[in-house]
Amino acid sequence: MAGWDRFGGGYPPKSAPRPVKDGLKARSRRGAIGDTWWSQRFIAVLERFGQGGRLARGRVYARKGQVIELHVDPGSVTAQVQGSRVRPYRVEIRLAPLGDDDWRRAEEAICGQAVFLARLLSGEMPEEIEEAFAACGLALFPARRTDLVADCSCPDWEPLCKHIAAVYYLLAERFDEDPFLILAWRGRPRERLLAELRELRGAADQPDDSEPVTPWTGLLAAEAPIEGMPERFWGTDAPAMPWVPATPTLTPAAILRELPDSGLVAYRHTIEELLAPAYASIVTAAMDLRRAADDD
Repeated sequence: MAGWDRFGGGYPPKSAPRPVKDGLKARSRRGAIGDTWWSQRFIAVLERFGQGGRLARGRVYARKGQVIELHVDPGSVTAQVQGSRVRPYRVEIRLAPLGDDDWRRAEEAICGQAVFLARLLSGEMPEEIEEAFAACGLALFPARRTDLVADCSCPDWEPLCKHIAAVYYLLAERFDEDPFLILAWRGRPRERLLAELRELRGAADQPDDSEPVTPWTGLLAAEAPIEGMPERFWGTDAPAMPWVPATPTLTPAAILRELPDSGLVAYRHTIEELLAPAYASIVTAAMDLRRAADDD
């Protein structure tokens, strides 16, 4: 009560945060934060769990650049946020990573859907991936309020303070930049996930020596070496794509990663990033054509 009497029986006056030089600022300057379905999905979870006023103050902190650093590791996000005190506050947000057995089931479900696999291997996060997790009785995003455990070293006793909220919003924008961070937070860094998906798909697609080569296999030769292709791809004298019988490629956009930087940017994305989903769609269509031919 003594503390309340100091301020006339009300709450302590609001204090302004200390300015931060080169802080991590949200790209969004007004309105909603999050450009993609996966970041918007994450924000929707927070808004369902959280308190509107504190989330709004967290957005202000995120846009002002009060977050000094942010790191994503399996099961944990750690950050430092500058408040009104000299020493920045320490924030940790924990979300239990999925176990190896759970991830194995999810990976097998993903491999069972050619479209999911093709998009993931080309660097795209398919919206339907949640269905693959749900089919295994798993959730990619937090399903309950208790799934997220957040701590801040500030004196605010509420479970969601503005410092934690600011980290949530910046984390959503990190997911925009790299959707594989969501999977890494749940326990599967990008490199390990893609390696295990390739291994599972390779085991399922071991070619049968008696299987005839159909015309559709040539459409799937994106990984075949093409002489002079990387150096001449963006020029007007690019070599024609050779016809190479092949089994379905595991990385539809592999050639894009081997090319020199084109220097072309549209809508804040490089031309390589924009082309990757098209490569995945082409491969998926070719695989459908091949299956139809096999059925016939």
